[in-house]
Amino acid sequence: MTASTLSTLPSTGAAAPHLQVIWTDPVTGRQGFVVVDRLVRGVASGGLRMREGCTLDEVRGLAAGMTRKEALHYDPANRYVPLGGAKGGIDVSPHDPEARAVLGRFLEAVRYLLRHHWTTGEDLGLRQDTLDEVITELGMDSSIEAIYPLLDDAARARRRLADAFALDVDGVALPELVGGLGVAESALTALDHLGVPHGSARAVVQGFGSMGGATARYLARAGVRVVGLADAHGTIVNPDGLDVERLLLTRDPLGGIDRTQLGEGATEAPGDAWLGLDCEILVPAAVSYCIDADNQSRIRARVVAEAANMPTLADAEAALHARGVLVLPDFVANSATNAWWWWTLFGDIEADAEQAAAKVRTSMRRLTTDMLEASERLGVTPRRAALDAVGDRLAEIDARFGRVPRQRLEGGDDAGAQ
Repeated sequence: MTASTLSTLPSTGAAAPHLQVIWTDPVTGRQGFVVVDRLVRGVASGGLRMREGCTLDEVRGLAAGMTRKEALHYDPANRYVPLGGAKGGIDVSPHDPEARAVLGRFLEAVRYLLRHHWTTGEDLGLRQDTLDEVITELGMDSSIEAIYPLLDDAARARRRLADAFALDVDGVALPELVGGLGVAESALTALDHLGVPHGSARAVVQGFGSMGGATARYLARAGVRVVGLADAHGTIVNPDGLDVERLLLTRDPLGGIDRTQLGEGATEAPGDAWLGLDCEILVPAAVSYCIDADNQSRIRARVVAEAANMPTLADAEAALHARGVLVLPDFVANSATNAWWWWTLFGDIEADAEQAAAKVRTSMRRLTTDMLEASERLGVTPRRAALDAVGDRLAEIDARFGRVPRQRLEGGDDAGAQ
């Protein structure tokens, strides 16, 4: 079929999403998906990824994660009121020669959602500048048009966000840093919870794109030795610590590490070697579902900070928790990028790198501390503690703004989210 299919799912335990779209490209046969998990004031937020093998189940889980990220940052004192959660995905490699054309046809097909209900941005395999170019070619204003009616002064808010996107922090654009700063702050808070000094800790980061690169930068700046980095071509190891700044400023646009810049003491290892390296902090920052029940036994870290979305399967997380490893769930650890966009747009912070860093650090330290203390007090996993906090905040948001009933139509399976 060439038209989009709109439906929602029958419940099989997990709450069904509010809306899902399945699109088939009339030219290549590739499929794309949008899942709106929840609407708040008619709008939902979540990025768009391009990945060969992307599935509806994957996008559904990511959309549920966005609902959680939005809810966790709810503060009635802020101008920013969290949105609902959504996500988009296209089953195509970003390296495919047809990828950009497929992206354009997909965005054209879901134009109505983009204009009225779904605000989106870059995600795995898709850079914001590429998304913005295609949006402009389609005659649309931006990928976040749906939020404009919620702003007191949309023109001023958009200028503020544009100014923030233009900021550079030591050679890297601010939007590429805030998410990783949040992951690093969450991981450092976990070290403090465990009583591990930052200066004696080691970290390994899988993925060196926007999220992984920034996480590595801010861990290193806090005194943590980054002893391993992995990209699509393999793992780089140096027990004495890698020169993160040098590698960060010489990586390619998709996070590829320049092997000519490794420096003395660095060696190359197979692609999956990152899992078993000796470290205190392990950061999966590249792909979903990369830690499973079998390979989790190789992990030696004390903290797993989920910079990627859904990197740890449920049975693997249970096994890690049973042997005392703190798993900081994605919807907590990597939530700062989304929050920063809206703090800036709504005016809780200005287009200022220092204000952004301070807001991210304060919020992430509070969220992580609350989660770990509740986990310890209640004898549950950090994820369970965070989900309980999400439930409390969603109830507050519903009480303030009302709740949009979830539609329930026939069609599809519901795999649920972690």
